[in-house]
Amino acid sequence: MSDFLIDPDVLATLKKPASSHAGSAQEGVEGDVVSGSETRLAVRVVMRETPIPRETGAHSHPQGQLIGAVSGLLSISTDHGKWVVPAINAFWVPPGMEHGLVSHGPFRGWSVYVGPHLCAGLPDYPRALRTSELLMAAIRRAAGWGDGPQSDAEARIARIILDEIAATPKETLGLPMPKDLRLVRLAQALMADLSDGRSMTQWADWAGIPCRTLGRRMLRETGFGFGQWRTRARMLAALEMLAGGLSVTTVALDLGYENISAFIAAFRKTYGVTPARYFAPDGEQG
Repeated sequence: MSDFLIDPDVLATLKKPASSHAGSAQEGVEGDVVSGSETRLAVRVVMRETPIPRETGAHSHPQGQLIGAVSGLLSISTDHGKWVVPAINAFWVPPGMEHGLVSHGPFRGWSVYVGPHLCAGLPDYPRALRTSELLMAAIRRAAGWGDGPQSDAEARIARIILDEIAATPKETLGLPMPKDLRLVRLAQALMADLSDGRSMTQWADWAGIPCRTLGRRMLRETGFGFGQWRTRARMLAALEMLAGGLSVTTVALDLGYENISAFIAAFRKTYGVTPARYFAPDGEQG
């Protein structure tokens, strides 16, 4: 699989250390990282940069993967839903989970690959998380490691990275997908044309679902009402489009808003700031 965030040679090194450890799963994680094993290539960091948008189709690998951006924007899709990951966030993909990646505009970022034997104490579901200063400092240090066995000092930094992945609060930047096949079809149609302004009643007729049933199932399966889900889909698309260089006016009209003010109000309600503030250089989002 050709992936600007995946290095097959790096993944091949993430094998379980030769030494064995008894005790609980957590003790095993600790031992594999900080013991005197000769092969401790258990946590690796890869930095990537691309001046143009890049896309990687659905794929999976045995390693867990924490994906983040230094600058630019990523979209990540799994069977569970879709997430947009700006530079202040990262995204965790559990081992073996199929996922696809798209960068929007120029992108500079990183991936932390975690050997499957170290993922027992980490989330077993995909999640966005806000990066901490401690996590980023550890990742920057780990990015300079060589290809040989990790030293005791490097193993302690790897332990910090694992602890931060496990402890960092999750973010709500995702768009959960429904499970009901009729709702899946409806959700896919909505995402295919987010400018479509048909009402929930009209969409229910299109999908052959009673309107009340549509509302109840959408809320139960995604956590959002129909209108909230569509707005969230539009706002995630807005981030992608703005990161790709489109103007606020173009994005507002392409997403079906009658005027720029309505779009900016929806954006501010979702993200807490205007589009201009959201994409301002570091230090200007006060």
